[in-house]
Amino acid sequence: MAIAIETVQLPDLSMDYFRFGQGEKTFVILPGLSVQSVMGAAEAIAAEYAPLTEEYTVYVFDRRKELPAVYTVADMAEDTAEAMQALGLSHVYLFGASQGGMMGLQLALDHPQLIRKMVLGSTSSHLLPQHYRILEKWVGLAKAGDREGLYLAFGEALYPPEVFAQVRETLLKAASTVTEEELARFIVMAEGTRDFNVTDRLPEIQCPVLAIGVFEDAVLDADATMEIAEKLDFRPDFRLYMYIGHGHAAYDTAPDYRQRIMAFFAD
Repeated sequence: MAIAIETVQLPDLSMDYFRFGQGEKTFVILPGLSVQSVMGAAEAIAAEYAPLTEEYTVYVFDRRKELPAVYTVADMAEDTAEAMQALGLSHVYLFGASQGGMMGLQLALDHPQLIRKMVLGSTSSHLLPQHYRILEKWVGLAKAGDREGLYLAFGEALYPPEVFAQVRETLLKAASTVTEEELARFIVMAEGTRDFNVTDRLPEIQCPVLAIGVFEDAVLDADATMEIAEKLDFRPDFRLYMYIGHGHAAYDTAPDYRQRIMAFFAD
């Protein structure tokens, strides 16, 4: 069944999202930075999370449509909070991947009433200079209009070598469809991570947290997840799991990833 793309229309912003499932619990997914919107992958995402649909109604949010010239992670989180509140969502089970995990941290700090439990995937509580170098490379390729180079650099950083080899042609095909507007949006969203830093505020988080990292994370490295753990491991409701061999995008490549999320939410 086709998944409808809906829009939250607020006085100061509009934001696309899609939803599926009919469960009483609400599960919100905040995707990471991408060259093209995940709204185009709605059916694929719904298929991946199909086992959840009896227990959960799942919402997947995009970033706002009208991007300002500067759009920080804090701005992204605040916009998402407004959208969630407009839809009547609160006390949700939230999964944030990569940049979406940064947004999840900001949401948990600024709007604790919105989140019941949170899973953070391959994310960081702040961006170190070595983390931003790879983003600068992506931004440079986008500014140069090098769509193929951007998609290949993006995929090579996200996936283990064997997975990258399998998806290389798919990435090149996707690159051929990237518009100038999508490149411009990508640049703004990538640059928005530059000054993100909530590390010192992590102990303020009220909801239970599962942090899932990857030892071979070529984007944010394993230390980013371990730093979150160091700030939260005093809490009995904090959990940590580290993958080996699945790359930054373990949320796409590890076959048991969604089961780990669900087990934590059910605990």
